[in-house]
Amino acid sequence: MSIAEAVAARLRSSEFDQWMAGAARVGFCSNPVRLTGSSATMNPQTGEVIREFVAETQPDRISYTRCGNRRARRCESCSHEYKGDTWHMIMAGAAGGMKGVPEGVGEHPMAFVTLTAPSFGAVHSLAGSRRRGTCVHGKPRGCFCNHDDDDGLLGEPLCEECYDYVGHVVWQYFAPELWRRFTIQLRRQLAYELGMTQRAAAEIVRVQFAKVAEFQRRGAVHFHAIIRLDGVSPTEQFPPAPDQVTEACLIAAVRKSSRRVVYEAPAVRGEASARVLRWGAQIDVQPIVRREGLDGTLSDRAVAAYIAKYATKATEDLSSGSRDRPHVKVIKATAELIAEENGPEGPYALLRKWSHMLGFRGHFSSKSRRYSVTLGSLRGARRAWRLARTVERAKEEGYDVDEVLVVGSWSFAGMGWRNEGDRALAIEAARAAREWRDARRVRFESQRGKSDA
Repeated sequence: MSIAEAVAARLRSSEFDQWMAGAARVGFCSNPVRLTGSSATMNPQTGEVIREFVAETQPDRISYTRCGNRRARRCESCSHEYKGDTWHMIMAGAAGGMKGVPEGVGEHPMAFVTLTAPSFGAVHSLAGSRRRGTCVHGKPRGCFCNHDDDDGLLGEPLCEECYDYVGHVVWQYFAPELWRRFTIQLRRQLAYELGMTQRAAAEIVRVQFAKVAEFQRRGAVHFHAIIRLDGVSPTEQFPPAPDQVTEACLIAAVRKSSRRVVYEAPAVRGEASARVLRWGAQIDVQPIVRREGLDGTLSDRAVAAYIAKYATKATEDLSSGSRDRPHVKVIKATAELIAEENGPEGPYALLRKWSHMLGFRGHFSSKSRRYSVTLGSLRGARRAWRLARTVERAKEEGYDVDEVLVVGSWSFAGMGWRNEGDRALAIEAARAAREWRDARRVRFESQRGKSDA
């Protein structure tokens, strides 16, 4: 049966409305988990069953739950939800006044930091290169072409033989370690900027951050982060930093720390010495303000939206079209070769596992413990909201309850919709729902702007 025939069959089915309601319950997920079993909503005081949900009564005798995959290539719906949660998590820590984070957090010293990978060889870029002459292999050292943004050459090396593919993979593999050392050095440097010992500084200021990793066109990751300075208090969760802890201290500490961090990576078999890894030359540190300034400063909302976008986009450039690029294929092959040559007990034993990510083995989105709320707490808030709605409906039906207990017994029955027609309907419904929500948000912000004016 073709997709068109499967869609038509579902639309003509007498169970279509019930199927659509079930698809809506899982947010029109592209690849939901199929379940068999049942759940009962009960009054916890009396044990009375208020409502029962049985998979056998559903279309296809099965129920669904979200896949929860954050990659848009796998599931646009779950990725969209993850992006929204990440935006709220980052925004709460950048501006405050939401999700239980006090509004005063937005006044803390804060900076937007970008840390990049070093150069492993000249590549085609939008900016171009004015270097003249040729390399030892007879290829030009620079590129004078005007590349469009969608040009397939962008990120490709000017000379494949000159490009340091081994260095690229080794740096990528230990990039998480560089970030960890950067956060340690940042605390040390901040104490120096304040003219204190590390122990004294730790008693008055804490470093908080939220970061995401992004793949550049050349296949190397770089990190975007919001770094904030909080005070220390036994009673407050987000205390303000003391007056002597300024934004200037933070920016100076970030710049100096990023230059001083080094890591000596284990030598790759066949090389005489270890590689000393550092951040690239392109390090950007900008202060963050509460609202968009006329002087070009960054607003908290703009930075939060930017970082949240890359929390879901980070793996997509690699996972989609760029994975077939010759340059990316060589990086993957190099990672697999290093893993093979260094043996199963060597320092690069796990590199083969991460070859599909070009050697990068870190988390694409992470934060410090006290930066803001957690993604788990946001998911928990949604569950609590759904339970509250269930209590409201139970009261409307005449039940005397203030809380409910949901008891379920479920078994895994597979992944994905039963056929491509159902999947196509879910994907289209998810797209329409996102467009409707986006349009409603634009109208709301427009009306709010007019009222503020």
